[in-house]
Amino acid sequence: MAKMTKSQMLTAMAEATEMSKKDVESFLDKFVELAFSEVKGNGEFVIPGVGKLVKVNRKARMGRNPATGEEISIPAKTVVKFRVAKAAKDSLL
Repeated sequence: MAKMTKSQMLTAMAEATEMSKKDVESFLDKFVELAFSEVKGNGEFVIPGVGKLVKVNRKARMGRNPATGEEISIPAKTVVKFRVAKAAKDSLL
C-alpha cells in the first residue's frame, strides 16, 4: 500500500468533516506550526491517542565514515523524536 499524500489526506479530511479542502489545509498548517513552537519552547507536544513530539539533546560522539572507515567526531545537537502512544500501538494489534 502506498503512502497517503498531503493532497489525499486533505481530501479525506475534508470529506469526513464536511469542511472545505482549503479550511482543512489551513487548520493542518496551524496545527503543525503550533506543534513546532510548543516543542521548541516546552520540549514536547502531545497529540492525545497518537503520541508526542519530544525535544532530545544528543551528546557528542565518535562515528565512522562508512566509505573510508575513518573515525570522525560527531558534534552534540538537539533533535526531535516522536514517541507513539500506547493507545496507538494497541489499536494496530
